[in-house]
Amino acid sequence: MSDQNSGKLNLLLAELSDTRLVSSRWLRGHGYSNSLVARYVSSGWLVSPARGVYLRRGGHLQWEGVVRSLQVGEDTPLHVGSRFALSLHGHEHYLRLGDPGTITMFGPQRPPGWLDRLGLKQRFDYLGKGPFDLPRISFAREAPEKTLSEQGLAWHQSAPGADALVCSTPERAMLELCGDVSDGALIYETDALMQAMTTLRPQRVSLLLRHCNSIKAKRLFLALAERHRHAWLSRVSLDGVNLGRGKRALVPGGRLHPTYQITLPGDLDEHLG
Repeated sequence: MSDQNSGKLNLLLAELSDTRLVSSRWLRGHGYSNSLVARYVSSGWLVSPARGVYLRRGGHLQWEGVVRSLQVGEDTPLHVGSRFALSLHGHEHYLRLGDPGTITMFGPQRPPGWLDRLGLKQRFDYLGKGPFDLPRISFAREAPEKTLSEQGLAWHQSAPGADALVCSTPERAMLELCGDVSDGALIYETDALMQAMTTLRPQRVSLLLRHCNSIKAKRLFLALAERHRHAWLSRVSLDGVNLGRGKRALVPGGRLHPTYQITLPGDLDEHLG
């Protein structure tokens, strides 16, 4: 191998670390031809867990590294949100109907096709752009915590030494979950989670409510927060928050919340642990 190609290989291996992956698109954009990549694979320097994506020899395929590779290497503004973000924040025992092995992700563009071919035990569930009109920000560089916080996002590290990745704060994750509710069964799960949301930040809740496009998500979030009499709710400002008009029926035969005009199952208390 020439000195030039050896130098390129060393740079690539340094980029990959133990858990990062790179795609064929990334390699081409950084001057690695298909023939050179094929040579790295045949020489055992790279392995391909799925077509179009590569891991260094001896690397560990982990969901955290995969997400971080998307956010940084691929510059794909996908963040972990909704149920799985809440589990990362310590609420996995409330996810009665959710699968803790399903990583819920949001972003303006779909993840690459190789994501579902990696053979991980976790499954990725792309839920679209989400219910917010917040501007896109790049996760490719170390985004400042303040910039992320203004969008209800935060850096998360699941364990010492694990890849840091961007996920929803509990405030944003709960609104994302409320926006995804489509039947009574999911309301019970969401209600159980809301019961545990005793420390949400009212200023962040106010900001996210103003930027949330889903009338259903906002009404359900507020109705459940009021139902559990959370102290922070009294400090949430609804100035500039569009709650729409008319009644919203989530479940047939449910009880209409008098303030937020959305129907909730009448037996919610019976489903709480």
